[in-house]
Amino acid sequence: MDIVLFGMLGLLAAFAFSAWSCGRSYFLKGRIRGLEEAVRELQVGMASHLGTPLAPDAQKALTDYRICLDRYSGRRVHGTDPIHAHLWALGASLGEECWLKGHGAGVRRKAPTEGNVRIDLSATELLQLGGLANLGFQYMMPNMRIIDARRFTGRDDALDASRSITKVEASIPKKYRPDLLLQVESRERLIENWWQPIVHKATA
Repeated sequence: MDIVLFGMLGLLAAFAFSAWSCGRSYFLKGRIRGLEEAVRELQVGMASHLGTPLAPDAQKALTDYRICLDRYSGRRVHGTDPIHAHLWALGASLGEECWLKGHGAGVRRKAPTEGNVRIDLSATELLQLGGLANLGFQYMMPNMRIIDARRFTGRDDALDASRSITKVEASIPKKYRPDLLLQVESRERLIENWWQPIVHKATA
């Protein structure tokens, strides 16, 4: 009787282990197939978005990932699933590809049209240049009348305006550009001659 009981228990244990093993194997195969399908869909999406073959880094990450799936046993190494590590590497390389494409498109979109020049100016620089341009326009009129002329408030204000002008001059194509050093030195001489430090002499 005891032998029959132990035999039945052994059979039940073997059946339970077999069922657990089959279930685990089925789960792992289903997971791997799902991951493979996800990567295939990812490749299709990336090819549509990038429109070019994947870079060597992304190709290597994809190859390593496929090899990992082929050899995957379901065991974790130091508490980390190897599949996750390869997915991180693949995601990083694909993200880099997307960033490079997006950055290149952004640079091309922001670039000026052929024959034009684009300059980055702050609001202060624009105000300074606007005031100088308005004053120059008034001086160009045959019946010049300076009613509301803007004046520099001091040496620093004049130097800031000179730097704004230099920024525009430096953007002029080289074959039309004036001598920048000569222009800057001329303006700075005007500034220094007007705002010379006052020296107080001691009285006897």
